[in-house]
Amino acid sequence: MAKNELSVKDKLTQLFELQKIDSKVDELSVLKGELPIEVSDLEDEIEGLNKRIDKLKESIKNVDTEVNLHNGNIKDSEALIKKYEKQMDNVKNNREFTALSKEVEMQKLEIELSNKKINEAEGQVGIKKEALSASKKRVKERMANLEEKKVELDKIIAKTEKEEKKLNKEAGKLKENIEPRLLRAYDRLRSSYRNGLAVVTVERDACGGCFNRIPPQLRIEIGQRKTILSCEHCSRILVDDIIAGKEVVEA
Repeated sequence: MAKNELSVKDKLTQLFELQKIDSKVDELSVLKGELPIEVSDLEDEIEGLNKRIDKLKESIKNVDTEVNLHNGNIKDSEALIKKYEKQMDNVKNNREFTALSKEVEMQKLEIELSNKKINEAEGQVGIKKEALSASKKRVKERMANLEEKKVELDKIIAKTEKEEKKLNKEAGKLKENIEPRLLRAYDRLRSSYRNGLAVVTVERDACGGCFNRIPPQLRIEIGQRKTILSCEHCSRILVDDIIAGKEVVEA
């Protein structure tokens, strides 16, 4: 029988069977708990820390380059001071002596300024090295934590992977025979609720999804299986006990 010729009962049965399979898959996912998210978060954190480490290393390298530059300036100034002082021994007048004295004083100020910048830079390096050490320590801790989580997750996956593949294969076959319109509605409902329930039974005159009371007339119509009906409160698709296999199928 073609998909568009299926009875309402058959359509509801398909949807309920799909829900049972998807719920089993959900149960397997629950076994993994928050581990996949924790693993992903740890990987992201480690990646961020490694980027920070690279930036700190680059920054320390730049500061070291700056310090070397200032040390080079100091050597140049010291060489000029010796030159000017030697020239001062052979000056012919006060004007030349004064001019050389000013040059010497200027180079001493340059040395003082360079030393000040070196001290500031070395202070920055100290802070950056502390941050680098802390980041490396955190990466080491997070890596150890990540390995533990991965081992735990891999064990669960190894235990459930075969069953999950089997269930997904069964779900895929069922979906091939379900009207696209119904399948879209089913998927939309599943994604709307944390428990993933899109198709539920009527239990004690109430919706098995939101537990709100189902009016008597609607319960009768659900049992007649002439059309696909939804809960007026949560919009989940409702099926009776016969579809759910809780009673002997009618002759």
